[in-house]
Amino acid sequence: MSAKIITVAQQKGGAGKTTLAAHLAVTFTAAKQKVAVVDIDPQQSLTMWYKLREDRLGDAGAGLLVSQIKGWRVRNEVERLAASHDVVVIDSPPHAETEAKIAVRGANLVVVPVQPSPMDVWATRPTLELAATEKVPVLVVLNRVPPRANLTEEMLSEVQGFGASIADTRIGNRVVFASALSEGRAVGEVQPSGKAAREIAALAKEILSRAKT
Repeated sequence: MSAKIITVAQQKGGAGKTTLAAHLAVTFTAAKQKVAVVDIDPQQSLTMWYKLREDRLGDAGAGLLVSQIKGWRVRNEVERLAASHDVVVIDSPPHAETEAKIAVRGANLVVVPVQPSPMDVWATRPTLELAATEKVPVLVVLNRVPPRANLTEEMLSEVQGFGASIADTRIGNRVVFASALSEGRAVGEVQPSGKAAREIAALAKEILSRAKT
């Protein structure tokens, strides 16, 4: 088995990187994929969510495994998990440290969440440059988009000018994303027919179609 390796990366904090990684992982699992998540973010938020999930849901969802690791062991761990899973999601650290470079270098696709503001767009550039240096394709995801966000064409053009593709799917600014995680679950489990679940499902499908092994 050779997994699709998806690295969720963003050097700017607060963009929703870990939240997106968790919801995508559960969505991939629900689509009958065998999924592993590698948490190399020093905050270990995804690992804490997973432990809560185990406490409340038992096996934490068939096919979903979270591994918390750092340092020189990251590459070997990703390769080990890729050999026995369909999808490996890497939640990378928020700065261009060694682990972040390894996570980007080993990916089939780098998913970069960015909030719709000029400051967030500008702060995204180092992550995109890192992916470009490693020659790994990037998919920028507009995240936490308010209902009336004024996303100017100039902003979108600037992101595209960095050499990045922009996902067709946009993720709205919805409380349910955080509230679901506080229960050890994901939006597809708490509101399966809701708009948030539909957005994540559409993004998960788009990511898998773009991630070439």
